[in-house]
Amino acid sequence: MEELIRTNDMVLISFAESLLKEAGIAYLLADQNMSVIEGSLGVLPRRILVDADALDEARKLMTDAGIGDELRPKARDRG
Repeated sequence: MEELIRTNDMVLISFAESLLKEAGIAYLLADQNMSVIEGSLGVLPRRILVDADALDEARKLMTDAGIGDELRPKARDRG
């Protein structure tokens, strides 16, 4: 799985999830239960992960929806 988005913005997460569901792209919302540990302060970001095979399609989907600036760099681009 590859990281697509990492954010504290729950509206952004909800929007991205909606786009992925509508496009039929499987994803995993990671770290959503960390709020129990952190005390619901919203300090720890949540991550949306997608299969490596669907990463390019998911990135294009987010870019076309106007939230391309929120995308994480591809793993091979991070060094």
